[in-house]
Amino acid sequence: MPYPRPSLSADVPENRSPRGKVSTALKISKLLAAGFAALALTGLACGPATASPETDALYNSAQRHFTDGDDAAGRADLRALIAADPNDGQALALQAIWSHYAGDVPAVTDAMNRLNAVDPALAAGTANVFNAICAAVGTLPNPLPALVGPQTGIVVLGYGLLPDGALRPELVDRLQAAFLQALAAPFSPVVVTGGNPQNGVTEAEAMRAWLVGHGLPAARVSAENRAGSTVQNALYSTRLLRDLGASSAVVVTSPNHIRRAVADFIVAGTAVVGAMTSLDQLVSQIIPPVRSNQRGIYLDSTRTFQLPTAR
Repeated sequence: MPYPRPSLSADVPENRSPRGKVSTALKISKLLAAGFAALALTGLACGPATASPETDALYNSAQRHFTDGDDAAGRADLRALIAADPNDGQALALQAIWSHYAGDVPAVTDAMNRLNAVDPALAAGTANVFNAICAAVGTLPNPLPALVGPQTGIVVLGYGLLPDGALRPELVDRLQAAFLQALAAPFSPVVVTGGNPQNGVTEAEAMRAWLVGHGLPAARVSAENRAGSTVQNALYSTRLLRDLGASSAVVVTSPNHIRRAVADFIVAGTAVVGAMTSLDQLVSQIIPPVRSNQRGIYLDSTRTFQLPTAR
């Protein structure tokens, strides 16, 4: 069954570089992310074709290895699983993603060919994970706001509060960037996302209070109070953006966090048309990460894609 494609906003201008050219990474995210929104938002509908205790044990072992950083062992477990059950879509998707990280092109091709035969929709979603990671790695920290319309939301990611519920300086930096973005896009809804309460206050509640206290209308700022990770920031905020009528987003966070956040939001089904960061650590994060430093992006993407960590 084909998954519905949410419409892209016609009034949202493309993000552009100082020379006026469309940012390739963000254009990719806009064109490709939206088509897989329903897949991410509803979770993976298909499980393994013939689940068994043996294949589940191999799957769980592989996921533990990936979490612990032993990718070779994880991929070996998946090869054994796929040999036992060639139609296990979740295992094939994981094998494709981690082979992509390893730069093993033949293994990626084999896993994707098998997955296309077993579950074309899941294969398309896996391909979108690759595109999301590519777009994220190519994203540059950017302190300048994007000029966007009302169908683009502004999503501000939280950061741990102090024990008394007060904002840490890094979170204030994110909020200052978000405030500038909100001024530049006065008709865009604003979503603040983060749970992890301290002294009875969630990150989102503290962030909303700061933005409203600095002059944004209270009705314009929506709080997502449950997220405890970047993965959950992306999944829960994507749902909230849909409820607010937004089909795309400008993601606002710190420079050392922006690439992982962009990947997670694209995988979750949000078309990312802008990525704004605070000034802190800007210079040190300009150079795109080498492959070995992209591992966290890959791991997060498998979680956002809702491949189970255990079954």
